[in-house]
Amino acid sequence: MLRLPSQGEDAANRRNCAVGGIVRKPAQEDTSPMITFAKATLLAAALLPLTAFMQDNAASGTSPEYTSDAQLKLPENYRQWVYLTTGFDMSYNKAAMAGMDHHMFDNVFVNPESYKAFVKTGTWPDKTMLVLELRGAEGRGSINQKGNYQSDMMGLEVHVKDEARFPGQWAFFGFDDDKTAKMTPTSADCYTCHAAHGAVNTTFVQFYPTLLPIAKSKGTLSAAYLKELPQPAQK
Repeated sequence: MLRLPSQGEDAANRRNCAVGGIVRKPAQEDTSPMITFAKATLLAAALLPLTAFMQDNAASGTSPEYTSDAQLKLPENYRQWVYLTTGFDMSYNKAAMAGMDHHMFDNVFVNPESYKAFVKTGTWPDKTMLVLELRGAEGRGSINQKGNYQSDMMGLEVHVKDEARFPGQWAFFGFDDDKTAKMTPTSADCYTCHAAHGAVNTTFVQFYPTLLPIAKSKGTLSAAYLKELPQPAQK
């Protein structure tokens, strides 16, 4: 049976240890497991926002997705993307413009990853999606007595860069009221028009006021677009 030392014996033992140069220190608690746990907790806390971002990005549909029959799925959250510009009554065909009996706005959005890449490089990366949202224009309504404001949706188009899927890298998709759309045939005028007049990568960056200066500074403006610019007068 273990006998505990009396109070006097314990005091004598402490004096003897001190005289002999031996100091008994209380046993230190091993904190290495606690430190390891703390590091793991901090690491998990640091990775949590990154993991959440990756999950949100995967679920947000910011990359083109297709059905089994090659139709593009509508990126339904495109209004959470980067807004580029709004045009009013824009048309690249004078005849079509003359036949219009209404005013119209067009809003352009791009997926965030492609916007960030353009800001860095002045070009569009693979898997870029540009959404053109067409809306009607209303004149008088509520307290508005002059000018126009946007109203109902009149059309939705998506311009997609997918190098592995499309021979010309880019393709157009026009959505009606459906959640998917077939590719616009390459014989359509929009392909040749964009190729002949697009300021960057066959896209109309010349109409995107926040991106045109970037393309100029990066030297990525197309030769076709540069030819359309007014030439300095000859002296």
